[in-house]
Amino acid sequence: MKPRPYTLTATEAVQAITSGRLSSVELVQSCLSRIAETDRKIKAWAYLDEELALKQASECDRIRQAGYTLGPLHGVPVGIKDIIDTRDMPTERGTSIFAGRQPQTDARIVEKLREAGAVIMGKTVTTELAFVHANETRNPHNPDHSPGGSSSGSAAAVAAQQIPLAIGTQTNGSVIRPASFCGTFGFKPTRGVISRNGVLQTSVSLDQVGTFGRSLADVALLADVIGGYDQSDPASFARASPNMAQGAAAEVPVPLDLVWLDLPFYDRLADDARDGLETVLDVLGSQVKRMTAADTMANLVAVQSVIHEYEICQHQAVVFDTSWDQISDTLKPIIARGRKISLDAYQDALAVKASAETFFADFFTEYDAIIAPSAAGEAPRFGDGTGDPIFCTLWTLAGLPSLTLPLLVGENELPIGVQLIGPVEKDDRLLRTARWLQQHLAAEAA
Repeated sequence: MKPRPYTLTATEAVQAITSGRLSSVELVQSCLSRIAETDRKIKAWAYLDEELALKQASECDRIRQAGYTLGPLHGVPVGIKDIIDTRDMPTERGTSIFAGRQPQTDARIVEKLREAGAVIMGKTVTTELAFVHANETRNPHNPDHSPGGSSSGSAAAVAAQQIPLAIGTQTNGSVIRPASFCGTFGFKPTRGVISRNGVLQTSVSLDQVGTFGRSLADVALLADVIGGYDQSDPASFARASPNMAQGAAAEVPVPLDLVWLDLPFYDRLADDARDGLETVLDVLGSQVKRMTAADTMANLVAVQSVIHEYEICQHQAVVFDTSWDQISDTLKPIIARGRKISLDAYQDALAVKASAETFFADFFTEYDAIIAPSAAGEAPRFGDGTGDPIFCTLWTLAGLPSLTLPLLVGENELPIGVQLIGPVEKDDRLLRTARWLQQHLAAEAA
């Protein structure tokens, strides 16, 4: 029986469209039908224009039929987190403060998507200003639970098979955690690989862009498309990016050396997450070294908090001053705390951040990747927050490439991810390691 188009991964969809077996219009119509069928409960979309999506798809089909060169995402639907500017759709940033806001230009990553032939389906729900206060999106596996945040809608839409690909952002754990909770692949490349031009700035030092997909190849493909140097972004580096798709398809040349760092805050792990991770470590055996991390590593969590809170209060000062009554009671105390952080404390935190980057650069001379929890366990109940980001904090602070694989299931039959972290600008090697891990675990389970 021929699969319905919305069930295809992005990689499968590209192959089907390129060969002429499937049209972009057929794929987009199938995704729109799936959204209509499922989104009343999930509420993953902040903005969806069916007519515009089909118009883009129709143009993709015309280009293919005319024999023109096709981009790597030709005709494939992509969801965009609603803090990323789009010239033909509103970008409301998860708050009534920006209701109706219509950018005049596309973010750099949206330009790259259009160049690659992607169909911009719409804007996915984000938490308020991409921070802590949840919006209405629910977990596709059980709507009584949270999808995580702040990239809530992006993770949920991919997990519900509404779209094959979506883009999110991460300042602490906002790609890896929702991907874990929703059971998708989530990938945050090295800080500087993907431009943040046209993305809501909450922390110039920490904000990073990531991808969601239903396979390792998919998140790599999307990262390749939107990656590249951008002189307008101070974090962007002017050199070639790692080839993500090539890494995700490669075989490891030698046995891998992985490491598990037992950090002081791992006592926050739920029992089912701990048990699942122990099983993975047992299967890996001698290929993973277990180490007790220095207590000082846990101090990096506070360093991330100082930088994040100080910078969002600087970047969004006008918004906070002029629209205080429209800010949630969840966010207000964090703003108040951030405004009390001194310049000296902030600069000290930046210095520690730089030291952490140097430490991990040296650390990865001995290991291929760190294996770690993606989150504390299953998704929390809706209304109980978006989950603890602490299992992503250190890696985000240091700008390390991070990836979550949907490998485990908790006691409530909800997904739990396993995280891999690699050295900066070796994202292709991290994806290669992830491919090996998937194959190794599957072979052991067979």
